[in-house]
Amino acid sequence: MDPQPPSVPEPSPQTPPPPIIADQKWPLWVHLSVLAGFIIPFGNIIGPLIIWLMKRQEIPAVELHGREVLNFQISFAIYFCVAFVLIYVFIGVLIVPVLAILWLIFTIIGIVKASKDEFYKFPLTIRLL
Repeated sequence: MDPQPPSVPEPSPQTPPPPIIADQKWPLWVHLSVLAGFIIPFGNIIGPLIIWLMKRQEIPAVELHGREVLNFQISFAIYFCVAFVLIYVFIGVLIVPVLAILWLIFTIIGIVKASKDEFYKFPLTIRLL
């Protein structure tokens, strides 16, 4: 009698990720619109505000992400204003670059989390909205 070789299971085809619905990308656009601040003064607040006001009723995720992004951007605008005033007593010279680096790091983390359909609660945020 011929011994049969052990059967090797065939690799199962990986299921493709579900198609991305256009509504699922709006929270990502809320986060990405912050980068408008590099082009337009206060674009980092105006961009998310426009998307949040347009889509918050239709898409619950935009309400959540938009509120968080706006609170973060407004908070950091306040921090920057205070830091610029403190430049006159020299401590602002140290605070402004630290704030800029923190803003950039937290913004990038928010964008990456939103691209993975995750919610990111920004640190150092004053909850105004």
